[in-house]
Amino acid sequence: MKTITDEKLMLEVSRGNLDQLKILFERHHSHVYNFLLKMTRNQMLSEDITQEVFYKIMRHRETYKDGKFVSWMFTITRNCLSSHMRKKKEDSLGFDPRSAKDLVSDIEAKEELSHLEEALNHLELPDRELLTLAKLQNIRYNELAVIMDSTPGAVKAKVFRAIQKLKTIYFKDI
Repeated sequence: MKTITDEKLMLEVSRGNLDQLKILFERHHSHVYNFLLKMTRNQMLSEDITQEVFYKIMRHRETYKDGKFVSWMFTITRNCLSSHMRKKKEDSLGFDPRSAKDLVSDIEAKEELSHLEEALNHLELPDRELLTLAKLQNIRYNELAVIMDSTPGAVKAKVFRAIQKLKTIYFKDI
């Protein structure tokens, strides 16, 4: 059986076939949730925003135009996250480094992972967001360029600089 692409499914959704949205949700809700969890360090908030993202995909389905679905979805995800930040007037999304340690211990990660998470948490929000999308969500530079409203070359340079900052923070305490 041939798998239908995300783009074809979303075109069907945009034409009113909302049953296809269930397939897109099943394929991508964990990616959205994991991205939001990395950004907010709050499980409930991440679940709420994930639901909001898929609600907005359904509500604004007519605005989808033949682009890469994942790029469009993560643009909506970033907008929902930014909207939440503005509403709550939280410059750090309510992020508490202690909650990251709790999360790491909950999943029984090794000490190196904990140290890497801590270093990632010390990055500024735009760098943390970019690394989370590029390296943890495996979104390609050309797709990130669409999400970030930039060029692939500029995104690649920003990712490189963010990695350099992360390395500096990571190796500073070793």
